[in-house]
Formats: sequence, structure tokens, C-alpha cells
Amino acid sequence: MVKAGSGLATFGTPDSAGVPADVARNTVVVPYNDVAALEKVFEEQGSEIACVIIEPVAGNMGCVPPSPGYLEAVRKITSQRGALLILDEVITGFRVAYGGAQELYGVKPDLTCLGKIIGGGLPVGAFGGRADVMERIAPLGPVYQAGTLSGNPLAVTAGLAIMKLLKESPPYPELERRSAQLERGLRDAAAEAGIASTINRVGSMLTAFFTEGPVTDWPSAKKSDTDRYGRYFRAMLDEGVYLAPSQFECAFVSLAHTDELIERTIESARTAMSVLVS
Repeated sequence: MVKAGSGLATFGTPDSAGVPADVARNTVVVPYNDVAALEKVFEEQGSEIACVIIEPVAGNMGCVPPSPGYLEAVRKITSQRGALLILDEVITGFRVAYGGAQELYGVKPDLTCLGKIIGGGLPVGAFGGRADVMERIAPLGPVYQAGTLSGNPLAVTAGLAIMKLLKESPPYPELERRSAQLERGLRDAAAEAGIASTINRVGSMLTAFFTEGPVTDWPSAKKSDTDRYGRYFRAMLDEGVYLAPSQFECAFVSLAHTDELIERTIESARTAMSVLVS
């Protein structure tokens, strides 16, 4: 149940494994890409909901982009109801655009969470948002936040260097081109083999689901043939291509993935797909 002043409406798979029981009790899980479900929760418990936490592009069930107008609707509902909108950009931050998914989709949250991508390989994370909310953090406010690596000079310096590099030499147009090349190749490989698949992609993050699709939320994602994906994973490994071992993880294209490597991956996918139907 949602308690007054401490309620969260979160989105994703209804799996609280590893989440403290008290947090789970104070959390309402709402299906991703379902505006009506969110509106219903606010109608029933609106005064008790403190915030909505959402991945703007879902990455915890494979890559699932927001439906047109969905994020705008979430922003409107939270603003009208006086709840904070918190975007979890641990995956999308600095990956789909310099300003993250909020720049890509034009939605401004109240708070943003960012992950280790900003550290160039070093352990670092960050969060930030509206000035009036951030002023609640100690020493200005009563909310205490600290950690072993908070303000670590090496990690922070690396993060600043990465952000400067991304701003001065934006990689995003080239990442988009290479990612689109891989998306087309994987889609064609599946079609040539007569295998049902759905390729979801946003910028340089993508997932090939073994289902006819469309994949717009967790119920549609879990229709994927996970046994077939497991065989595909092993066949790709035999070809020298190491994918995420789970159907429900994202793949990420980087500047290290040259055109030659992408074409090699596509050819490997063709071979792997033929193994699945042989």
C-alpha cells in the first residue's frame, strides 16, 4: 500500500527481488506505456503519491521506447497532481543524446538519476534536478546523502572530462548511423530465416526480441521465445560475437564498433539464424 508522504509509483517488471520489504510496501507498480493505469492510480491514491520514477526508455526488460505522447502525459499528470517526476537515466543518460532521453523527447523531469556512463569506466553516479528540490539536500536542507565515493576526485575528474569530450565532439550522429545499420542487418537476417522477431532501438541501444511484437511493455516483451534466444546466443558465441546472455537486456553500439565489425556481426547473425531453423 502507498503511505502518505512516502509513496512511489514506479514502472517496469513487477519483481521486487532485492528491494527492501518496506520499500516494496510503499511502492505501486504501474505498467509502462499505460497512461490510463497511471491516471487510475492517481485517482485512487493521488494524495499519497510523492513521486513517479520511470526509465524514459525502458531498459530493464530489453529496449522498449515510450509510445508517442506517453512521457508528455506522465509529465502532465505528475505536474497536475503535485508529484515529482524522476527520470532514471542510468542507461539513457549521455547515451541516446548529450542531454539524455529528456532532451531526445523534450520532457523535463524534476529529478534525474545518472549512472557510471559519465565516468569513462570509473565508478561514479550523479543525481540532480530543480533547485528547490536539491536545496532539501544537506547541508542546505534536512535530507542527508553520502557515500564512500561521494565527491571522489578521480571519478569526478573523469566524469567532467567525459562530458567535455562529448560536448566538443558529439558522437551521436555517427552512433545513430551505425546503430541503424546494425538494426537493419539483424532485421533482415531474421526475415531471411523466416524467424519472428521485433527489433526495438532508440539511438545506440537496441534489443532483438524473438517475438512477432510489437514490444511495448513487459507483458509483450515476455512473449519472446527465450529458449530460441538462448540457442541464438550460443550460436553467436560460436561465431565470436558475445551478446547479452538474457533476452531482456539491451545491446549498446559504441564508436569502437566499426562498420567492419557491424557487418561481421550481421553476417554472424545470418549464420546463427540459419542454425536455429536447421
